[in-house]
Amino acid sequence: MKKSDIATLILLGAVWGASFLFMRMGAAQFGSMALAGMRAIGAAICSIPLLLSRERLAELRANWRSVALIGLANSALPFVLFSYAAQSLPAGLSAIFDAIAPLLVALSGWLWLSERLNAMQASGLVIGMTGVVWLIGGSMGFGHGGATVGWAMAACVGANICYTFGAHYSHRRVQSVSPLTVAIGSQVAAAVMLLPSTLWFWPAQSPTLQAWVAMFGLAAGCTTLAYVLFYRLLARIGSTRSMAVLYLIPVFGVVWGALFLRETVTLAMAGGCIVILLGVALTTGVLKMRPTAPAPLNAVE
Repeated sequence: MKKSDIATLILLGAVWGASFLFMRMGAAQFGSMALAGMRAIGAAICSIPLLLSRERLAELRANWRSVALIGLANSALPFVLFSYAAQSLPAGLSAIFDAIAPLLVALSGWLWLSERLNAMQASGLVIGMTGVVWLIGGSMGFGHGGATVGWAMAACVGANICYTFGAHYSHRRVQSVSPLTVAIGSQVAAAVMLLPSTLWFWPAQSPTLQAWVAMFGLAAGCTTLAYVLFYRLLARIGSTRSMAVLYLIPVFGVVWGALFLRETVTLAMAGGCIVILLGVALTTGVLKMRPTAPAPLNAVE
């Protein structure tokens, strides 16, 4: 990759990793429903100008049902679930949970879609899921009670299950549609879906300036800007290399939480993150064990 592509990849990981920081900063003031709704609405407003071309509008009209369902699975529901989790979990811990999506995609593909896994991928699944169990078991001390933290962790897993469905559905139903059209259209759909609940659950007390800044960062930076960076990178270096951003998001999520919120990085978080990312690397084929070449017959002992 060119240096500019590497820089864009790192920037994208930093921006997406910051979403967990902003959710942590804004969730207590807005509440999970209002924060998720404002994120989707703000992102839709920022993104609509990118959709205003004859070709993209035609694609959207022809595939609006599929795009709307993707908006529900990849934006509306995960936004709500991660915002709910942000009320109880540190930003870094939520970011680490975000790394399990590729594991769930591979596992569900094997269980229900008859997609084959080789020995390396199967090992990666086992290792990655072991990291998840380690992370959950070692993190139950966070928050104000085991039940609260448990539900927050379940919300993070639920958000990744939504991503898993969205990934499989997108692969089968909208492969012929421009990825940017799907991304922007799904944000608009998510905004429409979340508008009623945003109004209904709007906080009685006006959020602070810090919460509004966090919400704006979520909508404009971590959603709109991040999608633009991602699809530009996708066009330049391809999907396989672009997926390396999945390994940067939890790292930056932990770093931003430690820097700006003074979150403690525990042994459970560090160990779980390393084990999960190792499992993801094996499952996605980023890390491969190369067979050792046989020694030549005339090799000197």
